[in-house]
Amino acid sequence: MSSSDDKVFELTQRPTPSDREVIWDKTKTLLCKTDSKGIIMYANEAFIDVCGYDDFELVTKSCNITRHPDMPRVIFKIMWEIISEGEHFITLVKNMAKTGRYYWVINEINTATDKNGEYTYTSRQNSLSEESKALKKVITLYKKLLHIEQASGVVASENYLIGFLEERNQTFVEYISSILESNNSDENEVGENNVEATTTSKVIEKTVSENSDTEGSDIIKIKKKGFFTGFFANEEEK
Repeated sequence: MSSSDDKVFELTQRPTPSDREVIWDKTKTLLCKTDSKGIIMYANEAFIDVCGYDDFELVTKSCNITRHPDMPRVIFKIMWEIISEGEHFITLVKNMAKTGRYYWVINEINTATDKNGEYTYTSRQNSLSEESKALKKVITLYKKLLHIEQASGVVASENYLIGFLEERNQTFVEYISSILESNNSDENEVGENNVEATTTSKVIEKTVSENSDTEGSDIIKIKKKGFFTGFFANEEEK
């Protein structure tokens, strides 16, 4: 997350961005809780380990501490407009660790209310493959938005994004959710095809072992054909 008011906190010296990815346990969920202004109240150990800051460097600081310069500012503008209404938000975010290395996450933000009736925000961040179709689509979009911002400002970037979403008849959250769902469907289909190819290969291997030596060479040819056919089928379905 990133505060709507950068005056709340800014690093005196931000890290120099690196083109190297943070190496981390991508089975973990990074969790961060902030107040209504985006000031960090809690970060779990996974969040601390990945971003590289100690807990005392995070607590009472703005969540924009991990903002990467490759992220268009309009994304955070939209985020704050949505969560300030108490609504759920999800997007893909490129974060920057204390070392300057980057890490992409699916960032899901949920809103709650504290004892004073003020909103608090909980960000749950999970990994995704850099080869995923969803990430590739988002990177393309973010690059366009960033270039527009650099040339003409955030308002121009927002106008482009509005047109982009109107063309698809979706809100920003709907767009992100749809490409993530499509990405998961593609991955599940590939997984099912790989399982089917593996199962077929094992059946043929068993057939080879049960047949005589004279028949063996012909069956091995069939086995090889079936094995690679599975792979070619996967490529066509992609």
